[in-house]
Amino acid sequence: MAQQYFSYLPDFEYVSRLPDSKRINDYVQVKNIFKRAAIREDIFEELAFFTKYQIEGDERPDNVANNIYNDPNLDWLVMLANNYVNYETEWPLDQQSFENYLLSKYGSTENIYKIHHYESDTIRDSLTNIVFPGGKTVDSDFSIEFFDRGLNQIVTNRSKIEVTNLTYEQRLQDEKRNIFVLKGRYLGLVLDDLEELMPYKKGSTQYVSDSLVRGNDIRLFS
Repeated sequence: MAQQYFSYLPDFEYVSRLPDSKRINDYVQVKNIFKRAAIREDIFEELAFFTKYQIEGDERPDNVANNIYNDPNLDWLVMLANNYVNYETEWPLDQQSFENYLLSKYGSTENIYKIHHYESDTIRDSLTNIVFPGGKTVDSDFSIEFFDRGLNQIVTNRSKIEVTNLTYEQRLQDEKRNIFVLKGRYLGLVLDDLEELMPYKKGSTQYVSDSLVRGNDIRLFS
């Protein structure tokens, strides 16, 4: 089983600003969250390394990682494979959070079911030829006039579909459900890269060890 993501991060010591600090050169040791993992570019840009995955129900990244790699600790890899940074905005909401979001955005259940916009229906002539494609955003008074060769006359069609706020928002969530995951056989490559990337290099600024650097500007203390 892989380690949890934060266990890979090296540490950083910075001048303590805690109220109980007694000396100006007291330090606090924390994880360096600015040293972010990344999938190597030649892997990230090659689709053959990835496979499509559809998020079901209220699945979280750790659930997906457990399904694909039998290891929930690789949730961070699921995020990296899609270049996701913010779980709250880039991952589909669970059902309760989605309902809360709708009420917060639209103010009431009634407004959730109001029309957001109109879309065209697929319009065909009497010979089944497509005259106008479906799924296009149109005005509420949309209409199209065309000559139907099968009927040998001009025809007017006003077919359109009402898209509610609920449907619009659900579509956005559904789009987020289609993600990519790294194929399991390439997992070792990424983990090896991570272990190479995270340690500090000897001679680097404020180097203490492979897993620790220290901020030595005591003017930060106030």
